[in-house]
Amino acid sequence: MKLTALAVHTPEAVRAALAARGWETQPAWFAATGMQALVVLLEEITEAEREGLVRWGAKAGADVLTGAGWALVGAPASRLAPLARPDRLPPGLERLAPELGRFLANYADPPRRWALGGNSVLNLDHPVLIGIVNVTPDSFSDGGRFATLDRAVGQAERLVADGCELLDVGGESTRPGAAPVAVDEEIGRVAPVIEQLVRRGLGPVSVDTRKAAVARAALAAGAAVVNDVSGLAFDVALAGVVSAAGAGMILMHMRGTPGTMDSLAMYQHVAAEVAAELGAAAARAEAGGVARERIVVDPGFGFAKTPEQNFRLLDELATVVGLGYPVAVGPSRKRFLGAATGRPVEDRDRATAVACALAWERGARLFRVHDAALAREALQVAGATTSPN
Repeated sequence: MKLTALAVHTPEAVRAALAARGWETQPAWFAATGMQALVVLLEEITEAEREGLVRWGAKAGADVLTGAGWALVGAPASRLAPLARPDRLPPGLERLAPELGRFLANYADPPRRWALGGNSVLNLDHPVLIGIVNVTPDSFSDGGRFATLDRAVGQAERLVADGCELLDVGGESTRPGAAPVAVDEEIGRVAPVIEQLVRRGLGPVSVDTRKAAVARAALAAGAAVVNDVSGLAFDVALAGVVSAAGAGMILMHMRGTPGTMDSLAMYQHVAAEVAAELGAAAARAEAGGVARERIVVDPGFGFAKTPEQNFRLLDELATVVGLGYPVAVGPSRKRFLGAATGRPVEDRDRATAVACALAWERGARLFRVHDAALAREALQVAGATTSPN
């Protein structure tokens, strides 16, 4: 007998083993994902449901840890799947099927496209770079460098040449402690730049704003996406503006405002809490008329999170991916990278590239960066490890 250990962190190992032994592509992939170990946290369950899960786990060979009102269930995806089928559910667990079914469907077939405004679409079968174009005097990394129209356009051209598929134009700094910018001033910063980028064929373009009035002006100037760092917590009218324009939307996690967020970095389990708050933001967006296929979520690295919390969130990014929306990340030059490397803000692009590669492995598909060239190379390497041969 010969024994070979296979990697358990990726279904590719099982898929490759099956393919090498004659299995066809699709059955091999389904079997491989079915063998992948999953752990789900169930909360707000009744005592009867808790006891039912324990009985089911004993019969199914699944690990079930429980407490008052909650359960942790660990098992291969194929073993969890019957709990998503009403016709195979044990008595008393009927409430579990719809939620688990949605999760397993998204796990087996994650979003592969993101619908933007203007009938444009971004394919997510490869790492998608989002280039940062800050037209602010006080951004933490490049404040003032691209505050004129010519400089902003020049930076956008460099980012596109280095592989960016979306440009994100921001006119208000959201660094810790940043002062708010008046609506008219923010529009005056972003609208002319967006108009020029679209006119020169450098789009699609996103506007980085929390404000409905700014988003409306940016969309009129040609933007196809609204990137809201507040996750619809700042301006409730923003979802309606995005919906009316048929634009794409990025919902980022942040607590409070740039002036208060550092004091709100209090979590018991950061990944689970960030995912829950992002799920609520996405539900608000959909209730406001934004179609699900137009929504991307962003865990908000550096916003209301300590360095330790940022790294824990990066490692547990699969929890956010489990919401079923495409995930964007923006670790670029953030303080937590400096905390790990000791590098100043202007020398964190290598660390950013590493963070992007780690995020890709954990399920992120869009990457918001200042330096596209280094991130592109790191993601090319990371992508090569997850592509079947």
